[in-house]
Amino acid sequence: MISLAWPWLLVVLPLPWLARWLLPAGDDRGDAALRGPHLEACAQRPAAGRASNGRRWQLLLGLLAWLCLVAAAARPEWIGDPVQLPVSGRDLMLGVDLSGSMRETDFVLGRRQVDRLTATKAVAGDFIRRRVGDRIGLILFGRQAYLQAPLTFDRETVHTLLLESVIGLAGKETAIGDAIGLAVKRLRENPAEQRVFILLTDGANTAGVISPTQAAELAASAGLRIYTIGIGADEVIRRTLFGNQRVNPSADLDEETLRQVAQVTGGRYFRARDTAELEGIYALLDELEPVEKERRVFRPTRALFYWPLAAALALAGLLLVARSGRLRA
Repeated sequence: MISLAWPWLLVVLPLPWLARWLLPAGDDRGDAALRGPHLEACAQRPAAGRASNGRRWQLLLGLLAWLCLVAAAARPEWIGDPVQLPVSGRDLMLGVDLSGSMRETDFVLGRRQVDRLTATKAVAGDFIRRRVGDRIGLILFGRQAYLQAPLTFDRETVHTLLLESVIGLAGKETAIGDAIGLAVKRLRENPAEQRVFILLTDGANTAGVISPTQAAELAASAGLRIYTIGIGADEVIRRTLFGNQRVNPSADLDEETLRQVAQVTGGRYFRARDTAELEGIYALLDELEPVEKERRVFRPTRALFYWPLAAALALAGLLLVARSGRLRA
């Protein structure tokens, strides 16, 4: 159906009539060089009749142009049929570690060695795209925690912001507690059954103003469920001057704290030693039970103001042509 976004603008429709009624009439003889009363009697009646008809047509064109102009100002819109949005009811906040240790190249993606953040972007990006109907948010943390994307249905934008993140953007240290605290702050207004935070890190808490255990207690009191993911291989082979050596690149990973955070908040701790395990974890997180919400309805609208506006401009052009012809005559 057709609707007006600003119907109150229709009150200006009688403005030309009010102006004609309230303002004094103009004197058409103002341009005459010589006035002679006896000349009026010599005027021919057919010419006067043609002039009167011309004025009526100009008045009609002006009124139509005014009507079209007011109609355009009232912003007519075409409102389509209601469309139900697919909403599952889950609000998920993702927390991704951008500390310096994420540069460790102990993951394989597409038969090539990549760093931990690159593997996270690939797997978490697929996870974000699959969450049709969910609201997704993104927190990036290093020395400090930042809200990169608030909860939104625009999954493509969240995915783009994740891809644009770089190691060291938030500092080289790791503030796990601050990231949890920020998630609590952003999710506390949501119903308790919808508060889910997925935290991915490869280290231990080395910065921030609050410890992970304290933040976990705050999250538990706020009804926030946290799933923690510890990322990093257990063993890699490195070439040195003394030959190949086996090292543990995840020696700094504080699994005990991550496990405790998940347990206190009613979530789970996962360990991702390679890309396959990371994909399996996100596939398991995909199985979270949805929480039903009220159905959201969207009615597409299409602006129509340009049609009456174009008609008003066309009528104004015709009126200008008619008046210029009358003046020349």
